[in-house]
Amino acid sequence: MANIKRKLSPKTVLKLPDLEQSKSAVLNSLTSRSSQRSYDHAIREFIDWYCSEPRLAFNKTVVTRYRINLEQAQYASSTINLRLAAIRRLAYEAADCGLLSPDLAAGIRRVKGVKKHGMRIGNWLTADQGKRLLTAFGGEDLRSKRDYAMIAVLLGCGLRRAEVAGLTVEDLQQREEHWVIADLVGKGGHVRTVPVPTWVKLAVDNWLTAAGISTGPVFRAINKAHRIATSGFSPKVIWGVVKAGSAKCGLDRVAPHDLRRTCARLCHEAGGELEQIQFLLGHVSVQTTERYLGCKQRLRNAVNDKIGLEPASS
Repeated sequence: MANIKRKLSPKTVLKLPDLEQSKSAVLNSLTSRSSQRSYDHAIREFIDWYCSEPRLAFNKTVVTRYRINLEQAQYASSTINLRLAAIRRLAYEAADCGLLSPDLAAGIRRVKGVKKHGMRIGNWLTADQGKRLLTAFGGEDLRSKRDYAMIAVLLGCGLRRAEVAGLTVEDLQQREEHWVIADLVGKGGHVRTVPVPTWVKLAVDNWLTAAGISTGPVFRAINKAHRIATSGFSPKVIWGVVKAGSAKCGLDRVAPHDLRRTCARLCHEAGGELEQIQFLLGHVSVQTTERYLGCKQRLRNAVNDKIGLEPASS
């Protein structure tokens, strides 16, 4: 019976190859590219910290220490909680692969996140600020037309930057006599159809006509010789465009996601129903949509003051 291999017992200390194997398992279990990027970054940051200490056990105490380290570095509560979620997933996959003791993994999953104090402070633009940002791309050259159309889609349709980067000409269709981005596959694999305002469609058409694009990716790289690529580009390019445009018109620290948030709030201020805004953004939970709106309760003209049940005034 000496030839029978003894089953390896799970470890308490994980080395870099074990962590990398578990990280791969985590990333392969995620369907959203956005989630994959977020979890990849979060896990890499944790691995760098974990491996910088000598022979730490991968357990609840160590993960709690890491959370305290993040708090002392003054990370936002949402960032800390995202990183903890990634570490919990890492522990689960490590245990599932037989690399980590199930008891240790269970302890790690019990590490509590950081409480959020009040509503998350978002960055919203007013309609006038949105117009200023669009004006920053008001030139007649190819790059200006492309960037204007890109900002118009972000502001007018509330798309995520990865969704804008992946947009194709074929996605633009007519439904119920209205232009839409049809059957858009968003975060988490959720499918939605996004209405396209007339002014946004005109901006996109202006770019497509100037670029001579009739099929394939809508937004593409332009080289120094003004040649347009045949393929799309990374969502990182959109970051650079928004950053440059906002600096040009004097708007501080505007990110692509702020334009999505701005679209939601402007829709609400224009009388849009919460449910319809939820459909537009592709949120599974209406609570997420409410956070995007950043609404404050009005008491002077309360929503329930005049709902049709009031006695007629004499």
